[in-house]
Amino acid sequence: MVLHQVWTALSGVSGIALACCLLAAAAVLRWAGRRTARRAAARARQRQRAGLETMDKAVQRFRLQNPDLDSEALLALPLPQLVQKLDSGELSPEAVLFTYLGKAWEVNKGTNCVTSYLTDCETHLAQAPRQGLLYGIPVSLKECFSYKGQDSTLGLSLNEGVPSECDSVVVQVLKLQGAVPFVHTNVPQSMLSFDCSNPLFGQTLNPWKPSKSPGGSSGGEGALIGSGGSPLGLGTDIGGSIRFPSAFCGICGLKPTGGRLSKSGVKGCVYGQTAVQLSVGPMARDVESLALCLRALLCEDLFRLDPTIPPLPFREEVYTSSRPLRVGYYETDNYTMPTPAMRRAVLETKRSLEAAGHTLVPFLPNNIPYALEVLTTGGLFSDGGHTFLQNFKGDFVDPCLGELILILKLPRWFKSLLSFLLKPLYPRLAAFLRSMQPRSARKLWELQHEIEVYRNSVIDQWKAMNLDVLLTPMLGPALDLNAPGRATGAISYTVLYNCLDFPAGVVPVTTVTAEDDAQMEHYRGYFGDIWDIILKKAMKKSVGLPVAVQCVALPWQEEMCLRFMREVERLMTPEKRSS
Repeated sequence: MVLHQVWTALSGVSGIALACCLLAAAAVLRWAGRRTARRAAARARQRQRAGLETMDKAVQRFRLQNPDLDSEALLALPLPQLVQKLDSGELSPEAVLFTYLGKAWEVNKGTNCVTSYLTDCETHLAQAPRQGLLYGIPVSLKECFSYKGQDSTLGLSLNEGVPSECDSVVVQVLKLQGAVPFVHTNVPQSMLSFDCSNPLFGQTLNPWKPSKSPGGSSGGEGALIGSGGSPLGLGTDIGGSIRFPSAFCGICGLKPTGGRLSKSGVKGCVYGQTAVQLSVGPMARDVESLALCLRALLCEDLFRLDPTIPPLPFREEVYTSSRPLRVGYYETDNYTMPTPAMRRAVLETKRSLEAAGHTLVPFLPNNIPYALEVLTTGGLFSDGGHTFLQNFKGDFVDPCLGELILILKLPRWFKSLLSFLLKPLYPRLAAFLRSMQPRSARKLWELQHEIEVYRNSVIDQWKAMNLDVLLTPMLGPALDLNAPGRATGAISYTVLYNCLDFPAGVVPVTTVTAEDDAQMEHYRGYFGDIWDIILKKAMKKSVGLPVAVQCVALPWQEEMCLRFMREVERLMTPEKRSS
């Protein structure tokens, strides 16, 4: 009776009015929530502008006092030579810092890669220990590395205005080695994208072509180093986040084994996820710079500040060895069809390695689709994305993440239904949807065990072939802006080695030719789904853009990985070698 009366009351004009009021209230609440996000974005942009103005004034002041400094010659020095000249006193740390500050300010105008000027770098310069391996070297930091007094926003409004209380461990070690951190660089919102855009600081552009993505999530680092605005940077990688921007921006980058460098003080969106390992690693213009950074970081200070890191110093004898290598290789993973430039890059590198006396044998890790669709996706989203989504409450969602957020927000039953309906026509999309379901603790343990079993099976496969290292394609050239978030399957070449937790690095070896670009007209992909269609469109009009290969080694063999990268660099890009 009561329900009947309520229904009668609501079925007339008053009911319509009430419904309109409820809709209006919901709209007002949504607007009020977004107002907080808008204010956070305005504050972040203002702080970014103020930092860049301070940076520019400091540079202009130094240039007035040192009018005869040859900045171009200084910027052209490879990092090892820069270290030598600083150590000998031929160059002053002030000259190096302010020269790179000036260059970073200049390239930022065209790429929007710098989010914060670390103003205390001028003070720290006077305190830098002379005995450090990186004495006087300016180092850029991906924004997720905690730095005392600075925000690490990850492009999320909830993190704006929350400065870090102390430096992350790797930043502390850099300072103890004489390095001078000088800027924070941009990331995609939440860092779970291989593009580089967020509502707080906007889109970072590729320094080679502004209509292209710099890659992500260490995209600001890739753009800054690729433009010559930093000699050395630190990034993180959980699916290719060091390797994508390094490849897209024409520089070198290394993703170490997950536990080789400290992650203490590295900010993230999801804590406690250990199935797929995050890695901290260096990015630079050449391989020797990566090795120098690793030498500096793998020291007693690191092992003292973070006792969870195995005390494995840099093994010089492995890195400098010249013995011939037994190299596995593959032209395709049969999941993401390589572009003509990718395939050519691998085959040309293979021929050069063979001509130099190395042995190349075909090798493809087993069951790659299972590793990508079940193990990796399941590991990253074992809670159905619930923890990840908490970061976006009341915030704007950047276009680079729009489709991922939409999928994660779908009800569990609808994901299952959609996966069932898509399976006959779009099996990859269906598999990813299935794996994005929340699972129980028992199911999570089973998944983590399956990852261990899979890793051991690939290691056994590797050992049976008696391999030293592995040569693989690296996705390239750079995709159009906003395309990476709509081509998820294209992470297959990189994320496999996060699932396996193998060290992997990239080295640029060629550029896209007119013939490569013309052949993209025939690109179809292996599945013909939306990911293949987007990839084809996003990689066109790329003549002259860099293309890299990926070098892989077994866990804890970073020195072997770098030794292989150095050999590839020597053979394929001899002009980049330090003299």
